[in-house]
Amino acid sequence: MTSIARDESAEPGPTMVEGPPANTVVVPADEDPVAAAGSELLGGPPGRRALLGVSWWIPARVLALLTIVSYLAGMVQKLPCYTSGWFFGLTAQYTHACYSDIPHLYTARGFSVGLHPYLDQIPSATPDMKFLEYPVLTGFFMQIASWLTPTAGVIQDRERWFWMVNAGMLLICAVVTVIALSRTHRRRPWDALLFALAPCLALDATINWDLLAIALTAVAMAYWSGRRPVWAGVFIGLATAAKLYPVLLLFPLFVLCWRAGRWREFWRAAGAAVVAWLVVNLPIMLANFDGWATFYTFSQTRKEDYGSFWMILMQDRNQSLDGLNTWIGVLLVLCFLAIGWLALSAPRRPRYAQLVFLAVAAFVVTNKVYSPQYVLWLIPLAALARPRWRDFLIWQACEVLYFLGIWSYLAYLGDTKQHGIGQDWYHFAVLLHLLGTLYLCGMVIRDILRPELDPVRWDGSDDPSGGVLDLATDVFVLGQARRLRAEESYRAEEPVVAPVP
Repeated sequence: MTSIARDESAEPGPTMVEGPPANTVVVPADEDPVAAAGSELLGGPPGRRALLGVSWWIPARVLALLTIVSYLAGMVQKLPCYTSGWFFGLTAQYTHACYSDIPHLYTARGFSVGLHPYLDQIPSATPDMKFLEYPVLTGFFMQIASWLTPTAGVIQDRERWFWMVNAGMLLICAVVTVIALSRTHRRRPWDALLFALAPCLALDATINWDLLAIALTAVAMAYWSGRRPVWAGVFIGLATAAKLYPVLLLFPLFVLCWRAGRWREFWRAAGAAVVAWLVVNLPIMLANFDGWATFYTFSQTRKEDYGSFWMILMQDRNQSLDGLNTWIGVLLVLCFLAIGWLALSAPRRPRYAQLVFLAVAAFVVTNKVYSPQYVLWLIPLAALARPRWRDFLIWQACEVLYFLGIWSYLAYLGDTKQHGIGQDWYHFAVLLHLLGTLYLCGMVIRDILRPELDPVRWDGSDDPSGGVLDLATDVFVLGQARRLRAEESYRAEEPVVAPVP
């Protein structure tokens, strides 16, 4: 395979209809200045005679190995908590920034005594949360980990084992994610390096169980890219059974298929998603509806919480906001209407990954809570939507600062000596997270409005992750009739110039 390079001095030209040859692989060091500078550590960018992807070290294997290295580095970062921080001292897990929900919930949700998460009430049941507050597939994942955890020894040792077992299973999810990413943009497998080397992957991977839904979402997008809408829908449904946000993938699919007239593929994907979700959820719904519904009721009744701009507003006012769910719902609907308008009126149909990133980012920014691991939802989508290291690292820097800020603030609240940062600095960390996310959204929107600046489209590609949408003809564009009438009117009023003899 060969690599291609971009002529940075050339002016953007007209959109090409045909893309480069199918056997051309884009190498980031050839087109991304930051990647090129980073490649100097390994001897510089590959030359035109470099043999890329023809040995055992194909991109998928290299990416999997780098993901494992990043992941293990994150596990080492959790070592102070593994040895003592999770069990001794009120704030050690915060001052060392190594907190994880996993060991604590082993006991708090009844796994340590063999309870079923949806059929048996948890030991610390409260009136509003008597059962496990996670979606069904995540609960099943946790249940499998508890079955693999040794039952002998003191509770601290068992909690350590539970975290280790979950960490191993989540590592598999991370590897699946990066391989799926490398196969979504087939000519751009190295864009998945953004996920493999993301600082927040190392820091946040073992805080909670989000990587399960992330892996299923990445597989869904890879299947859609491969023009297999039914399997894409199946994995969207499974991902939604593990976490709520993957259902948002259907909205960009809806508006893009509307614009391209690909209704058959959309309904096949949406129908498969519904069926897959029901297959996972129906058994628990029938066995104990209250246990199944706990995740949804808990999400509805939850107040504004850490990481959200709603918390900043409420802490400044020193009171809760009435009708918070309504406010969030209205704001989210407005965001999705704007995304839909952008998809249907942009001069060129946006790429699927771009709209998915914007939809999930809108959900993250408007949500009533932002746990640090939620950044993992966006990392794979950012790698597909805006594969540029400069913008990615700016965003990641904001998220790393928020990661440090939340734990320092919790240490401040829990320590009588108030070691850490106070409320004002924590609010600044939240604003950094919001501004970083909005910055990346702004870059994606700019690429949609000016496709010649899109890192994926500059070489003539259309939508490599779009599946049946790639190179499809538009059948519906907002304002198209108005623009055509304006062009016809302009041509009619144009003065007729006699030809020069």
